[in-house]
Amino acid sequence: MRSAFARSFELSAVTAAVGAVLGAAVAAVVAGSSPTSVLRRVVVAACGVLSQFAGVPLAFALVATIGLSGVVTQLLSGVGVDLYASGVWLFDTPGLVLAYTCFQVPLMVIVFLPALDGVRPAWREASLTLGGTHWQHFRLVSVPVLAPAFTGALLLLFANALSAYATAAALVSQGSSIVPLQIRRALSSDVLVGQQDLASTLAVGMVLVVAVVMGAQALVQRRTARWLR
Repeated sequence: MRSAFARSFELSAVTAAVGAVLGAAVAAVVAGSSPTSVLRRVVVAACGVLSQFAGVPLAFALVATIGLSGVVTQLLSGVGVDLYASGVWLFDTPGLVLAYTCFQVPLMVIVFLPALDGVRPAWREASLTLGGTHWQHFRLVSVPVLAPAFTGALLLLFANALSAYATAAALVSQGSSIVPLQIRRALSSDVLVGQQDLASTLAVGMVLVVAVVMGAQALVQRRTARWLR
């Protein structure tokens, strides 16, 4: 059970960090455009769809594109590039990292973009007027103001990855011991002696962890709201 939680925490932390960094970069580009621009509308609409694009559809899309017989795999194979030279990684933890990142990045854009919109241009103008540089404004004004929002979004992404089930169940059938799959295995297979309550124990542990993470996220969001009113 400990190893299952450790692997789930590791997977969630990695995908949350990657999703947060990439999503924040995309959100920063979008925030720099006009509120009525085509770029902003297209990116926000696409992220709204892709953040919910998980489970069996996402797993099928990955298998169809970069699976052993996927379109991209075959095209790269034709030019001498073997995606699976080091093993069949798509159906193991690296594949889960890629799959989770596909919906973590759009979610980060949706969550973090309002915080970036709350950073007022007047703050930058005041900083430059007082003799500050763009780097000083970014380091001493933007980063402290946006840090709570970024931290809150990071916690949200962690909880989102920790509780994800359908994508892992569709993509990885054997060999993974993350908590959601362990619960599925305990409920669907023969119960071993002394492990009758394993699924319930894992589920309660998941609920407690997610509750703590979301509670911390709510506290951080309070600070964000105070700064960006």
